Amino acid sequence: MKEPSFSIGVEEEYLLVDKATRHLASSPPPDVFAACEKALVGRVSPEFLQCQIEVGTPVCMTLEEVRAELGYFRKTIAREAGAYNLAPIASSTHPFAEWTDQPHTDKERYNEIARNMQLVVKRMVICGMHVHVGIEDEELRVELCNQLAYFLPHLLALSTSSPFWRGRKTGLKSYRLSVFNELPRTGLPPRFESYHEYRHTIDILTHAGVIEDATKIWWDLRPSDRFPTLEMRITDVCPRLDDALAIAAIFRCLCRMLYRLRRANQSWRPYSRFLLAENRWQAQRHGTDARLIDFGRNEVAPLVDLVEEIIELIRPDAEFFDCVADVEHAREIALRGTSADKQLALAGEVADDGHIPKEALDKIVDHLVAETQAGL
Repeated sequence: MKEPSFSIGVEEEYLLVDKATRHLASSPPPDVFAACEKALVGRVSPEFLQCQIEVGTPVCMTLEEVRAELGYFRKTIAREAGAYNLAPIASSTHPFAEWTDQPHTDKERYNEIARNMQLVVKRMVICGMHVHVGIEDEELRVELCNQLAYFLPHLLALSTSSPFWRGRKTGLKSYRLSVFNELPRTGLPPRFESYHEYRHTIDILTHAGVIEDATKIWWDLRPSDRFPTLEMRITDVCPRLDDALAIAAIFRCLCRMLYRLRRANQSWRPYSRFLLAENRWQAQRHGTDARLIDFGRNEVAPLVDLVEEIIELIRPDAEFFDCVADVEHAREIALRGTSADKQLALAGEVADDGHIPKEALDKIVDHLVAETQAGL
């Protein structure tokens, strides 16, 4: 089997906020996006809601390329939006936005989604980060997709940035996932025995006219329908660029680690989606405070210990890709917490499901604006 390219690309979604009011920019001037599009030709696109903007790197072969691209995107959008007193935040939810106030983008694809999904999709005031890794062989792509599902909760726990919804403390570190779960064809990917079985499953839906193509499959991890890649979609978007890069690096290294096992006629032991879903919930609920199940030992372990094990497991791959420091940054995330933890600290003492004072909410938005642009 020919070794995959393990190319990497990252997509991030941002929310645009009014720097004076801290509210979402529900209907930003069209000139804002036009200016961003002019500066980032082919690498920026509108999202479902008008208050969102999406960026995507070109195909990269090093993490330094990804770092340069994402840093440039954030800096450029901040500059162009700043001319209208707006700013991007790389956060998976806005702490107090009302979804009923957010019009969707007038684009045929989004109009069709709105007609089909109705209220469910209109609540999607959420943003995520997607990481593509080049796996050109179709059979290998599906094989690795089956095994990588085990690690998705760990990646989610390292990324959480959505603890609030409509000015309330949700009790979850990633409320984004709860909102997204209302869509059909989401969650952990099913296990497929072959690429043929995967393709046959998709073809049933397309031939029946339920979906037009596999881009309407929104699993946490999926074989991309547009590129020869595996696309990891479970993670929240990270305000800190270094955190985003650590997660992207780990996902890429996990792909290569599992390929090395495959080359030696070995594989990661499969576990039921029911068991993996439990870890997914624990990560969504607790973030870096989660104690995930180690299915080999049949006991729970703190995330910080599991991250340490993953770092050692993929060290040869991190050395191969020259991203050891980026991978080891996950240790810092696990110890200090994610954006969700920082946002909760800024909110102060609030009862579960309790309203957060406006001054605290404003402080959280200001922090997210600053952190999204930090060090650029």
